[in-house]
Amino acid sequence: MGLIDDYEQQYSQLTAEATALIGRLSVASGGDKRQLIQNIDTLLQEAGETLEQIGLEIRDSDPGARPGLTYKLNCYNAELKRLQNEFTMAKSNKNTVNAGFDDDEYDDVNVTEDQKRRLLDNSERLERSGNQLTNAYRIAVETEEIGNSVLRDLENQRETLTRARGRLRDTDAELGRSGRLLNTMIMRHMRDKFVLIGIGAVFLLVICVSVYFSFTKKEKTH
Repeated sequence: MGLIDDYEQQYSQLTAEATALIGRLSVASGGDKRQLIQNIDTLLQEAGETLEQIGLEIRDSDPGARPGLTYKLNCYNAELKRLQNEFTMAKSNKNTVNAGFDDDEYDDVNVTEDQKRRLLDNSERLERSGNQLTNAYRIAVETEEIGNSVLRDLENQRETLTRARGRLRDTDAELGRSGRLLNTMIMRHMRDKFVLIGIGAVFLLVICVSVYFSFTKKEKTH
């Protein structure tokens, strides 16, 4: 994040300087105008390269912070495009205003007032753009915080469900062992019952045989 902050500060300095030079471009002429155009072209090109470096750093940044950084980068690109359009319009307006006139015909007071007016307008536009970027960044940070909070809640719910599922598996295993133990007890009870029935039947048979032989012996005696 520190390197991205450095690039952002460098980009702000480049665009602020370019904005000031664009304001001066409307009152420049001859060699001064050509030098200003060259300087503005260089500043805008460096600003574009700085945004490209920010984009590369964002790719290697933390995935959680990447959406907010990407949103800021999009705002910077939009601001740079607007500044390039202003530069193009300033060059066109200068050519139109100077058509058919000599640069020495400008009144010094009018030039100074026009320059101040344009610089103030550009400063106000830059300030509005800065405020919009600040608000956009704040919204992006709030959105990121909400997203992280939702992710944390989902993670906690997932852990709760995982623990509940583990307890359910343990309960199911306990029920399985209890069921097997109960089946074993039932089988033993039935086996013991059959054994008792068998023993009772044997006793009953022995008694019947004994009674039969007793009656048989009495009849032979008589």
